[in-house]
Amino acid sequence: MRIATWNVNSVRTRLDRVLDWLDRSDVDVLAIQETKCRDDQFPYEQFDAAGYEVAHVGLNQWNGVAIASRVGVADIQVGFADQPGFDRYEADTLDIFGEVTEARAIGATCGEVRVWSLYVPNGRSPTDPHFEYKLDWLANLRTDAMGWLTANPDAQIVLAGDWNIAPTDDDVWSVEYFADKTHTTPAERAAFDAFGEAGYTDVVRPFTPGPGVYTYWDYTQLRFARREGMRIDFALASPALAARVVGASIDREERKGKGASDHAPVVVEFE
Repeated sequence: MRIATWNVNSVRTRLDRVLDWLDRSDVDVLAIQETKCRDDQFPYEQFDAAGYEVAHVGLNQWNGVAIASRVGVADIQVGFADQPGFDRYEADTLDIFGEVTEARAIGATCGEVRVWSLYVPNGRSPTDPHFEYKLDWLANLRTDAMGWLTANPDAQIVLAGDWNIAPTDDDVWSVEYFADKTHTTPAERAAFDAFGEAGYTDVVRPFTPGPGVYTYWDYTQLRFARREGMRIDFALASPALAARVVGASIDREERKGKGASDHAPVVVEFE
């Protein structure tokens, strides 16, 4: 079984690239972030023609997450328990749990694996209210994710997506450049590490060791050509699922060419 995660930065803009990649990559499940469309705008028919059933939540031209699977999509859950909202974006949010909530998380059971597609808030800057929102969002997700394992230690779960955190200095092209920016602060890194303490494992890094191994390159200032990227896209697996991992890769080639997303797909292979 092959499960991938990819921030496509607009599924409609990059539809042909995504479908071509799915055909070449032989991926069974793809967690998609930044679809940037409403549910009624998502290209379900094209994915269906390619053999993939889709669960999606999107509210406007911002955010949006989906799971595309050719091994089934069941028990769809939009958002996690106590997922915090951010009132500044109230016009582009959905009231899921009695509060304002952005389209940043969706879960579904694909085959025997519980897959979550996650688009963690950016944080903007360490002094912005969005930064505290980011930390609260991660803390509440961790609480829920830890509860899933408490309820069933043998649960097969993958938390896949754009985490907007570079957990180590090896995961950024310049430590100095990011010294006063988000993604590398001690608070964000502690929030990411907390998932490891809760029992989840980064199952991609052992097969793609750094430094200089990235999943994201900004469009500006020739970052990709200059190899100035970040590793911010991850698949964290529960113990039962992590034990099945036999390989992982980052498809850097998909960042090349006209109309590419600024992120590369990340693929994990399970027995």
